[in-house]
Amino acid sequence: MRTIAAFSVSGLFLGAIFFALSLTPSLIPRSAYVQGILSGVSFTLGYSFGVLIRLLWKYLEIPDIPLNNRQRQVVKRWVIISGTFLIFGFLWQGTYWQNSVRTLMGMPAVSGAGLITIGVVALIVFLFLRLIGRGFHKVVLVVSAPLAKRIPERVAMIAGLLVALLLYWSILNGVLLRLGLHAISIVYEQLDEVIAEDLPPPKNPNKTGGADSLLSWESVGHQGRRFLTLGPTAEDIKEIAGEGIDPIRVYVGLRSADTPQQRALLALEELRRLRAFEREILLIATPVGDGAVVLGAVDSLEFLYRGDVATVAAQYSYLPSPIALLTDDKYIRTSARSLFKVIYDYWVDLPVSTRPRLYLFGFSLGAQLSEDSFEFYDIIDDPIDGALWAAPPFSMGLWQMITDNRDPGTPAWLPQFKGGEVVRFGNQFGGYLGQEPWGKFRIAFLQHASDPIVFFDLRWMFRKPDWLEYPRGPDVSPDLQWFPVVTMLQLIADFNVGVTPRGFGHRYSSLGYTLAWIALTEPPDWSEAELTRLRMELKTRSTP
Repeated sequence: MRTIAAFSVSGLFLGAIFFALSLTPSLIPRSAYVQGILSGVSFTLGYSFGVLIRLLWKYLEIPDIPLNNRQRQVVKRWVIISGTFLIFGFLWQGTYWQNSVRTLMGMPAVSGAGLITIGVVALIVFLFLRLIGRGFHKVVLVVSAPLAKRIPERVAMIAGLLVALLLYWSILNGVLLRLGLHAISIVYEQLDEVIAEDLPPPKNPNKTGGADSLLSWESVGHQGRRFLTLGPTAEDIKEIAGEGIDPIRVYVGLRSADTPQQRALLALEELRRLRAFEREILLIATPVGDGAVVLGAVDSLEFLYRGDVATVAAQYSYLPSPIALLTDDKYIRTSARSLFKVIYDYWVDLPVSTRPRLYLFGFSLGAQLSEDSFEFYDIIDDPIDGALWAAPPFSMGLWQMITDNRDPGTPAWLPQFKGGEVVRFGNQFGGYLGQEPWGKFRIAFLQHASDPIVFFDLRWMFRKPDWLEYPRGPDVSPDLQWFPVVTMLQLIADFNVGVTPRGFGHRYSSLGYTLAWIALTEPPDWSEAELTRLRMELKTRSTP
């Protein structure tokens, strides 16, 4: 009885509803542990809303329904019983909902949703968050109680609330966050120094990292060594396309030079040494946070142009993308801009008839930084040939503007913009449609309809997303429904991007990149039989 009395009836009621709704499907499948965390957070948030509604009710002095203590206990029991049935009913249905998403992605069905795991994890999360909430409330009371003797009670309560907010924010941002970021930075920097046994320096002295290179094998870092080592050779390309040469790859690590400008100049000199500006295609690839360049994207372009491609990339961080943004957003943007400006300024002075076609590429955070690496008015007199931006994050300004202002009647997950004259969208199934001829300067966005990094937005807390309108993307479950607040929490849980097979969610396949490069660059002399062999080859290659 005392345990029941300790909880708010309205809180338990809304908490149960939020818990149940959190079990409905979202963009990608969820494991039992992730579902437990999501359900625990959802229950806590629903419970908090219920408590706030009750406090507001009392603050406004709205009269309660007259009930004695016994009647209140009966009501509370019925709320708990009905909420329990609601939760278990949705838990039972949850297996079907998760399988509706897994089926779309070619994943095996699950026979159970891990009900016990979900329940235990959710309970732990709720109790932990409630403990934090009680501590917050305690701080408010400790501050407001003595103040209430000298100033109005409500003013004292507001003062206590502000002090509690300041204290909790200081602990989170000033202590925990900084210590956590520092520890993570140390770990990833040490990992970047490790030279794997299967990634020896190139035997060819002319290759980047070789004996004659301006860049030492140690300085390019772990991700740079992977990028320089794991690409296709001339023999690989000849086997698929009949003819081919060794592609050129240049990668400048954080240890290669002290400043972004120095690293950019070093990259230019290495490109010149390798005669990269004599190739058909020159690609500036912006890595993700930890320095990784998406091999599948570069591999596919090199095959399509039979090796006549030079790619350059410069590392700007050791850390995963979200953490890299938190540490020094200005620095990483400066790095991307420095590399583009140095390469573009040299390229633009070359004879138009003999210089390579210049393209940009970026994945996720790399796409956002690639977009930020130049201003359109700086290249308007002599524009680059185009850009392929894959998995554009929801914070990417150009993508957001184009999607919000798309042509009427086109879906948010595959929009068209001004007839497709400059910008076109595609996915793992194709796309890149337009009513107008695609001009010389082209931008292609490659995005999956099931990618939460692309389609997350704080607006979805209280507004139904446009991408849930019909027709939906082919990899979005028809059972996905929008619920205020809960859907946004589900999309945050979907940031656990590693659970989907390649070609869905935030994991992009070589096939998707191949379709994008074909549409964007129009490589010549590829028969359907050769393209089929290429797809099979790219599918078997190890691409992160």
